[in-house]
Amino acid sequence: MALRIEQPGLLTTVQDQGRFGYYNVGIPQGGAMDQESAQAANKLVGNSAEEAVLECTYMGPSFTVDTPTTIAVAGADVPLLVNGQERPPWTRIELTEGDAVKFGVIRGGARFYLAIRGGIDVPQVLGSRSTYAIGRLGGLHGRKLETGDVVPAGEPTGLLPSIEEIPPSHRPALGGPLELRIVWGLYDHLLTDEGRRRLVEEEWKLTPVADRMGLRFEGPGVEWIEREQPFGAGSDPSNIVDAGYAVGSIQVPGGTQPIVLHRDAVSGGGYAMVGTVISADMDLLARATPGTITRFRAVDLEEAHAARRERAQRLEELWAL
Repeated sequence: MALRIEQPGLLTTVQDQGRFGYYNVGIPQGGAMDQESAQAANKLVGNSAEEAVLECTYMGPSFTVDTPTTIAVAGADVPLLVNGQERPPWTRIELTEGDAVKFGVIRGGARFYLAIRGGIDVPQVLGSRSTYAIGRLGGLHGRKLETGDVVPAGEPTGLLPSIEEIPPSHRPALGGPLELRIVWGLYDHLLTDEGRRRLVEEEWKLTPVADRMGLRFEGPGVEWIEREQPFGAGSDPSNIVDAGYAVGSIQVPGGTQPIVLHRDAVSGGGYAMVGTVISADMDLLARATPGTITRFRAVDLEEAHAARRERAQRLEELWAL
């Protein structure tokens, strides 16, 4: 079974739950930016959580199927049309040979996920099918989808679940102001007290400069302490001699626009990490659209760990449906 791509959408890539164990040599974990939504789509079609799906950003693809199959869409609010008739997302949809699927204009959120029964059957690269386009790794030929691509699906290995729809209680909220919990970083001591206050007490707005590598915010800026830059660092007040970056690290080049590193970010460089968005809130960040008003709230490790446990429990409840 395969999807025959007629229009690829704005940025449609194959993603799974990530590529782990290679961050120390500069290969990011990648994977679905909104992992909860990707898992919800897989749940509906009887896949495991780890099966590869299509991640669609803002504008989805259009395609036909060459054999009967089962699909589901979860994540951003987007019209889904089968042979011109709108069908609801967050539900299991049966397709027959020759059915045409397309998506309308997104109404909320930023990314949605298309799961196919059996998963996207592309070769694993370093243990993952996820596309890392900058490195030309994984996915379909190491890139986003293009017109004319044929996306193969694998053989189903599990039974279809009894539920045909993800209930609203297990769907994420979209839109509105955003609060992201952070832990202070290795280099927050380079900020003045006023700089730290601005980061966690003032409002920031997500800009259109937001992709799989990182999301840039604009706002009041921060203040850096005056210091003599160490040998090997650049002249920007946020420059350091190179260090490793955690996923979710917050940088503020020039002291004005925070950048939160996401799934495809580089693993190290010469900008100070003043904080890190906790892992439990990374999916939340992936759903945000340009213009979203955002506040960063500092938490300690105990609260961060509790949030991670809550997220794990939420996913367990999803798979128990």
